[in-house]
Amino acid sequence: MNKELILRLSKYKRLLFKLKALGLERVFSNNLGDAIGVAPSLVRKDFSVLSLSGNKRGGYDIDMLIEKLDIVLGRDKPQEVIVVGCGRIGTALMQYEEFRNEGIKIIAGFDVSPENVSKTSGVPIYHIKEMKDFVEKNGTKVGIIAVPDSEAAATLDMMIESGIRGVLNFATIELRINNRGEIDNEEQPCTIHNINICLELEHLFYQVNVANEMEPEKAE
Repeated sequence: MNKELILRLSKYKRLLFKLKALGLERVFSNNLGDAIGVAPSLVRKDFSVLSLSGNKRGGYDIDMLIEKLDIVLGRDKPQEVIVVGCGRIGTALMQYEEFRNEGIKIIAGFDVSPENVSKTSGVPIYHIKEMKDFVEKNGTKVGIIAVPDSEAAATLDMMIESGIRGVLNFATIELRINNRGEIDNEEQPCTIHNINICLELEHLFYQVNVANEMEPEKAE
């Protein structure tokens, strides 16, 4: 599945939980489409790809959709994550309550100076040298990088060597593996998502400025 489809499926699921909380049992493609800003036909196409069926009169069963989407998105299995780099960003991520609501659990943090890290998040914090043993023992596959740029590449190497197969990178340097997303002498690939907040904000400012320039001047 491509990234756009996975993103839409996640949006569908969040919306379905809200509808279920309101006491609804069924939903139509136009309801879902309107809520996330896509055409109802695309909603039906997404669901048909996943063999999720509904009908024109009755719509889709909400419980069935949630159950199926959980399986497709891997939410039927533990969503356990580690954080490497427990400074301001890493600590904020470990304290983020919404992860729990989404079924995601940060099970450990790793830092070069764990003794200097505040323990207010309740997440255990270890020295980065202990990461490999921890990952192998717990079977962890996903990790977050929140270290300074100068340490990001070396941190990624350590995570891959430890067995991490999915990385969310918050360092401002863009990380890649062999320019192909593959690991030498490994059967399994590692997926990296680079999150550069500064670039995202620059893009947002650009869009806002362009929109302002296109607005007609008000008559005096």
